[in-house]
Amino acid sequence: MFLNRTRVQRNLKLLVGLFLAVGCCNLWAAEAKAAPVWSVQWQPTQLVNGSPVLFQVKPAGRLKTLSGKWLDHDISFVLNPKTKTWNAIAGIALSVKPGAYTLSLSGVTLKGKDTSFGRRVTVRAGNYRSTALTVEGKYTAPSPEQQEIIARDRQTKQETFSKVSLDREWVGTFKPPLDAPFSDTFGTTRTFNGQVRSTHEGLDFRAVAGTPITALNAGTVLLARPLYFEGNCVVLDHGQGLLTLYLHMSEFKVKEGDKVERGQVLGLVGGTGRATGPHLHIAVRWQGVYVDPATLLKMNLP
Repeated sequence: MFLNRTRVQRNLKLLVGLFLAVGCCNLWAAEAKAAPVWSVQWQPTQLVNGSPVLFQVKPAGRLKTLSGKWLDHDISFVLNPKTKTWNAIAGIALSVKPGAYTLSLSGVTLKGKDTSFGRRVTVRAGNYRSTALTVEGKYTAPSPEQQEIIARDRQTKQETFSKVSLDREWVGTFKPPLDAPFSDTFGTTRTFNGQVRSTHEGLDFRAVAGTPITALNAGTVLLARPLYFEGNCVVLDHGQGLLTLYLHMSEFKVKEGDKVERGQVLGLVGGTGRATGPHLHIAVRWQGVYVDPATLLKMNLP
């Protein structure tokens, strides 16, 4: 009786072991057969209207190329070979309503096959404020002659913005143009001389006249000339549809066509154009959309 019970227990152990072994093999086989998945992440993690965004994508397999579509804009991705992650800079217009929007991805595998993936991304409403300013009357009610100058400047800016390159020039994190506190933030509704005139599409730094202004990142000088509202203005092209603008300078230190590095001096702080005093206004423009420079400066970029 004792021997029979021992034999039964031994057989049960063998059966349990066999069952577990078969189960583990089946589990490993299922894992081996499971299709690889896409990974899509972004910075900042909480997106709002008016925000820049860095999309970081790890496809299900190795790709030759990767492109995307985001809010009706084409996105240019660049591969980081160390992390095998595809990176692209993009933006969200202030006019975008809160909701979920699709990031559509299309790639070509190493074997030449097309592949695609879609990811829903939530955009929330940003919290923006209002402010009132007093400026000279010529900036709120310009004369016919001044209107001609404004129209000519508008044409100049359109021509400048049409020259944006898709080839990436920016490298790593964007750095502040000077060491000074903010005097006005992005997205502010601005009332000039009692009338709502515009939304502030940049970031203002309170600084004394003559303070050096440096490039946020590497790029090419598309524009370096005086404009009616912007004053002495520099526009840098960083590639991938990304521009930075520097306004109200007292003096230029670069010329159109120059290649500049991050931290290189572009000019000096001034109060030219529509300005209430010496300060620096910077703006970040992505494919025609202005986004918050303060957010871009906080992002950890590859």
